[in-house]
Amino acid sequence: MRARYALGLDFGTESARALLVDADSGEVAATAVFAYPDGVIDRRLPGGGPDLPADWALQNPDDWTAALESLVPRVLGDAGADASQVVGLGVDFTSCTILPTAANGTPLCVLDAFRALPHAWPKLWKHHAAQRQADRINALARERGEAFVRRYGNRISSEWLLPKALSVLEETPDVFDAAVRIIEAADWIVWRLTGNEFRNACSAGYKACWEKASGYPSAEFLEALHPGFGRLIADKLAGDVHPPGALAGGLTEQWAARLGLAPGTPVAAAIIDAHAGALGLGVSEPGVMAMIMGTSTCHMVMGAEPVLVEGISGVVEDGILPGLFGYEAGQAGVGDIFAWFVERHVPADLRDQADRRGIGLHELLTEKASALEPGRSGLVSVDWWNGCRTPLVDADLSGAVVGYTLATGPEEVYRALIEGTAFGTRLVIETFERQGVPVDRLVATGGLTSNAMLMRIYADATGREIAVAGTQHASALGAAMLGSTAADGGADLAGAVARMAPEPASTFRPEPIHREVYDQLYREYVRLVDLFGRGEDSVMKTLKRLRG
Repeated sequence: MRARYALGLDFGTESARALLVDADSGEVAATAVFAYPDGVIDRRLPGGGPDLPADWALQNPDDWTAALESLVPRVLGDAGADASQVVGLGVDFTSCTILPTAANGTPLCVLDAFRALPHAWPKLWKHHAAQRQADRINALARERGEAFVRRYGNRISSEWLLPKALSVLEETPDVFDAAVRIIEAADWIVWRLTGNEFRNACSAGYKACWEKASGYPSAEFLEALHPGFGRLIADKLAGDVHPPGALAGGLTEQWAARLGLAPGTPVAAAIIDAHAGALGLGVSEPGVMAMIMGTSTCHMVMGAEPVLVEGISGVVEDGILPGLFGYEAGQAGVGDIFAWFVERHVPADLRDQADRRGIGLHELLTEKASALEPGRSGLVSVDWWNGCRTPLVDADLSGAVVGYTLATGPEEVYRALIEGTAFGTRLVIETFERQGVPVDRLVATGGLTSNAMLMRIYADATGREIAVAGTQHASALGAAMLGSTAADGGADLAGAVARMAPEPASTFRPEPIHREVYDQLYREYVRLVDLFGRGEDSVMKTLKRLRG
């Protein structure tokens, strides 16, 4: 019998990936990666123009369509598959990544009238220039006692749709007025492929403050933020919201020809990339925390009931799997922190040593840091290089390393940075458990899971066993599960997860001998969190104001 394939399209921060998998067994047939030519746009717009302000991060939608046209024919060719074997496709995307479009979905940034205006371009998830708007939204929501903000730990992030959209209105009102739609990139891809505007519950719930029972925040609340903002929901976010895996429509003839697929191929409602990763890890029941570990870390767990947890990025019914409440938390900087240290703070002698041995700096530092016993560096770090997502939800916070001496070596700092991110994960877990959401098991995926020292530190620092995914492509696999579900009518995503998820590749267990030291270090980490992170007079906020 000929194989039935599902296609997963995974759009990340710097690149996109396609994964072609057996829709019945989950066995991978082919995978391919496409690096975005313009990458993250954080200095100036393509084609030139003035420098972008600090904290901006944009993308080029032409990169996304180029990725589609490159990736899909490649995986079909590599697998020796023909179009008739692809039964469905699913999409995941980094979020909140939003773009303003014309009525037909054309991005405003490709139009001559708007190309030179930064606010006309898609704002990537890591665009943090809307913090001022996020602060005002949070303050007004607290003042008015708005119920929606409680689903997000009483504070929404500058990364999300409402602050970003408000910044467009306040800073370039012509772009806001011209935008017939403001849409998540994931939903825009589905719109392009099917011709149907089909918003997904994952992005809407976690990033646009939508709730299944009550919808979006009221027009009255939005209008109180700025005159004219009240029309955002009715005018620019119009359209029904559907759970991931629901059938969004069939592939149009135009896009079928461009991709080498059959017209009418089922396309699923989309999902956020990290949440797709939870599905790819095999998470389909309450109490299992999925950790997607890369430049940042996203933590997800599901429950049968909604609970309001401090600093969560949302609790959304049907947000990950229909019929369950999905909770999202996270750390805004993890792998980014290690990369920053290696790029900017490693001495020349270590670089020379790595070059002589023909290995990378991360590999050399990992080797040296592995020889250190817990606590021997005399350092503890706070992992806020890119702000704090959970539990404090504050992009104005910054990182710290405490305990430097003249004898401190680079491998000691490197290990302390890793330990700090592990403590951040432990704080996320304990925040959930303290407020009534059980976390019984940890499963992980992402590029950082290939570093065995890092994973051992995480197991020791959290005191928990961590299973590592049996696939390196959990998000793309989760997207393929959506495609398989859409092909079967969109009703049984849990069945696709059970059928297609592989067994764990490895398991890291905590060493009891390290427990006491890591518990002591973690207590000091929590003291620093309280000292530097809580309260408006935090030294971190003063430093951010001085930096400008």
